[in-house]
Amino acid sequence: MQFPDNLKYTKDHEWVKIDGATGTIGITEYAQGELGDVVFVELPKPGTVVGQGKTFGTIEAVKAVSDLYAPLSGEVIEVNPALAANPETVNKDPYGAGWMVKVRMTQASEAGALLDSAAYRALIGK
Repeated sequence: MQFPDNLKYTKDHEWVKIDGATGTIGITEYAQGELGDVVFVELPKPGTVVGQGKTFGTIEAVKAVSDLYAPLSGEVIEVNPALAANPETVNKDPYGAGWMVKVRMTQASEAGALLDSAAYRALIGK
C-alpha cells in the first residue's frame, strides 16, 4: 500500500496535495480498499465553498456509501470529470487519475492540522 510523502492526510482517509493556494483532494488507497469497488461519486459543483472537516460529497461502493470530508477550507475550482463516467478510477489510481476536486484554499494554516504519511500509516496500522 502506498502513502506518498508529498501528500497530507486526514483521519477520515482523504488526502490533499498542496500546490501554492490549490489543494487537490482524493481518498487514500487504504480507503478505496476498505470500500471495495467504487460505483458512483457525488461531487460538488465548481464555486461551492467547503469547510475543513465538513462533507463535500459522497462515494458509493458495492459495500457502502460514505461521506467525503474536506481536508482544507476553500472554494471548489475544479471537479474531476472522468469520475462521472468511470468512478472505478478511484480504485485503480487513487493518488493520480482518481483525484476528486481541486480547491482554492482560504486558510492555508489549516494544513498544520493534517497528518503526514508516517502519522497516517500509524493511524491505520500499516
